[in-house]
Amino acid sequence: MLTTISQASQNFCAHQIRKQYNISDGIIDSIAIIAYIDINARNAKTYRVYMASDKNFMQRISKIFLEEDVSDEETLKDMTLETANLIIGSAKVLAETSDNPYTIKTPFFEKIGLFDFQYDQSKIFNIENDKLMIAIKELHG
Repeated sequence: MLTTISQASQNFCAHQIRKQYNISDGIIDSIAIIAYIDINARNAKTYRVYMASDKNFMQRISKIFLEEDVSDEETLKDMTLETANLIIGSAKVLAETSDNPYTIKTPFFEKIGLFDFQYDQSKIFNIENDKLMIAIKELHG
């Protein structure tokens, strides 16, 4: 699952942001804007996919989509939800031809703060000094 989400994130960086990026393991360790989407996989498992970015990353997205040089906090939250929907929706399409396709639910805003959630896997996408993290946690029950 992280493979398709990572591929969709790479596509987003390459085609929407159009900047060089690199990928690393780990989590974002600064104040982040955090949202999540739950995924129901065909194997009957449910996962939570967290998306966390620093403010500068989401401001970059706001500039691209809304042409705003300085966005307010509500706009950055909305852009986080939209980015989550775009990336995870793209990953869902990529996964349709895999052994484990999935459906996605509505994205939810979690908080602005430190990423302090349990997770199983994560990747950080670095563009210049800006960061976007994708983290996945299998949910039980």
